[in-house]
Amino acid sequence: MNWQSQKIAFIGTGQMATALAAGFVRELLLSEQISGYDPLEESRVAFAAKVGEGVRLSDSATEAVNGANVVILAVKPQVMHDAIKPLAESIMVRGGSTPLVVSIAAGISLARLEQSLPHGTRVIRVMPNTPCLIGRGASGLATGSAATSEDAGLICELLATVGLVEVVPEPLLDAVTGLSGSGPAYVFQIIEALSDGGVKMGLPRATATRLAAQTLAGAAEMLLSTGQHPGVLKDSVTSPGGTTIAGLHAMEQGGVRAALIDAVEAATLRSRELGQCVA
Repeated sequence: MNWQSQKIAFIGTGQMATALAAGFVRELLLSEQISGYDPLEESRVAFAAKVGEGVRLSDSATEAVNGANVVILAVKPQVMHDAIKPLAESIMVRGGSTPLVVSIAAGISLARLEQSLPHGTRVIRVMPNTPCLIGRGASGLATGSAATSEDAGLICELLATVGLVEVVPEPLLDAVTGLSGSGPAYVFQIIEALSDGGVKMGLPRATATRLAAQTLAGAAEMLLSTGQHPGVLKDSVTSPGGTTIAGLHAMEQGGVRAALIDAVEAATLRSRELGQCVA
């Protein structure tokens, strides 16, 4: 891929757009290859400050997408209609040289996006999560009817600059939302609970929180680097009659495993509901 020829436009310059653009510039692109539009001036200014001096800020969506190879729709589902209208008009004017359109909005289906854009527009949906801000994100990706394997490969390479990316069928994007999209909040609550446990047993709050956070980060990295099943890694820590099995037993009595499964299910179902609300 000749990345020097790529120009990426962001419609919406909020936190997630900033995380993605900063990652792209950190690993693959120059800031001059990024343009952005947001109706809020303070959002545009913050975007430019994080991405780099050369980023091009625009006063309109039409201006931002002019000459772009990839347009990333980083807006809330409720305003997608207003955001996509100038993009559709711009594509109509450009004729044959149409950009690849990527949506990171929850609930807006590929079919709806394709219906709102000129026939044959290549569309991809992505569900990222907030750790993209530090290059440790987890994203799911699904391709539209006109998108090619090359398109998917390009976006996968871009997303790899901010973390892990998995290609899934579009119906599974709601499950991605319920698992990794909402998942950071579950993990933060687990860290807080572990820290509370440490405080209860006498540790200072700051120490307990750092130990809890590093424990989760280290365990996750260990699983990813070894490729071993989490049950195998769990058993490697669990000695007969020891402290860990006592703690695991307490977790089972408290229903921690079932609660996390239920959390993913509830968030997935809510994602589906939101998709129907904005359809």
